[in-house]
Order: sequence, then structure tokens, then C-alpha cells
Amino acid sequence: MPRYALRIEYDGRPFAGWQRQAGQPSVQGALEAAVARIAPGGAAVLGAGRTDAGVHAEGQVAHLDLDRDWDPLRLCAALNAHLRPDPVAVVAAARVTEAFHARFSAVERVYRYRLVSRRAPLVADRGRAWRVNSALDPGAMRAGAAHLLGRHDFTTFRSSMCQAKSPLRTLDALEVEEVAYPAGREIRFHLRARSFLHNQVRGIVGTLERVGAGAWAPDRVAEALAARDRSACGPVCPPDGLTLMAVGYPADPF
Repeated sequence: MPRYALRIEYDGRPFAGWQRQAGQPSVQGALEAAVARIAPGGAAVLGAGRTDAGVHAEGQVAHLDLDRDWDPLRLCAALNAHLRPDPVAVVAAARVTEAFHARFSAVERVYRYRLVSRRAPLVADRGRAWRVNSALDPGAMRAGAAHLLGRHDFTTFRSSMCQAKSPLRTLDALEVEEVAYPAGREIRFHLRARSFLHNQVRGIVGTLERVGAGAWAPDRVAEALAARDRSACGPVCPPDGLTLMAVGYPADPF
């Protein structure tokens, strides 16, 4: 059976997450329902990352096995026709070998988190960024973020429901960028690692927000990491501002 890789974009707000769940809308479920319309018997759509409820994607990758050959452009068009009106789009497809696995072949994941500091509620970006009232110091957040780079035991920043066998992860990049924003300030966090623990990104950003607001000194981030204790983590920020931007492979399947 031919195997295809898909690059997928979605708005996570209507979904209970990527993974299919009984009685709950999911991105995986929406895709598999679309596949069932073009392939008798359907097919499993396996993703590179199991994003949580409310988390978005601009570069999720998945794969599936079909019972016949498809031109990649026609496959995208057919799936997108049956995905409407769900806010999910297949932006690229490619034929890959049976050795390719969207999750296990991946060598990195890249996430972005958007944080907006302003008093007025968000309207255009509602559900796409986290708004806070406090003024933020990007320099202090960068100083705190520096303590998290490299390989560490990230138990402090890991959900109690995380199913990963080990809390050890290597954080390859954690950039704090300030960008212009109408009537406010926006801070964007760019994180890159081979893999992340459940809620790791949201725990890190919530902790760094406390640093930026002046509630934590930057060195307290190192103390929290060393504690290896979930109670030492800052508040876990909401999913609104989190987007899976890209998944990397030894060779780009697209």
C-alpha cells in the first residue's frame, strides 16, 4: 500500500486535541473522516505530535497508507473538500517510503507561543494569543530562559499526566522575541527540541511570564528546574497562544 506524508494546518479551538477521542471532536478524527470519504475502509492518520485541546498547528505532519496511488495535489484537494467546514487544511502531500513514520522518524519539533501584554481584550487574536495585563521585561525572560537550554530533567515542567518514560529532554533553542503589536506589546517564544513532554512548553512560558512581570528573579528558573518538582513550576499558561510550527526530518519528505 502506498504511504503518503501530509503537512497539516489547523485551528485547535474547536477540538479536544489532535488525538481521536470517543464522543469528542479531534483533528485526527476529522482527517480520518475525510479519508473515509475517498478510500473505502478508511485509513489511520498518524501524527508527529499529539497537540492538546486549543493548540494550533501550521506545520503538523502525519502519514497514512492508502489502497491506491494518488497524485499528491489531487490528494490534498480531495481531503480538503471533505474537511470543510472544519478549520483543518492539508497544505502539502508527498509519496514516501514505508520506512517513513511521522512520529518516530522526526528529529525535531518547533513550537511558537504568542503572549500579548495589553489592557484591552483581544479580538482579532482571540484564541490565538495569551493576553496579560502586566508589563513584561523581555531581557529578564531571556535571562531566565537561558537556564533551560540543553539537556535536563524537566520534571518540574512536566504534566502529572505525562506518559513519557523519561523526563530527560534536550531543549535546543528557546528564543524570546519582542515584536510590534497594535496597542500593546507581543512577546513570541520560539522553542525547538527533538521532542517535548506533556505541557512542557506551556509550563516554561507560564514560568517565564512570571519572570517578565517581575514576580520571579531569572535565577529562580534554575532553582525550579533543579527542584524536579511540579509544584516548583510557575503557572501553566493557556493553550491559546501555542502553535506547532514545524516538524523536522533527516530528509524533507515534501
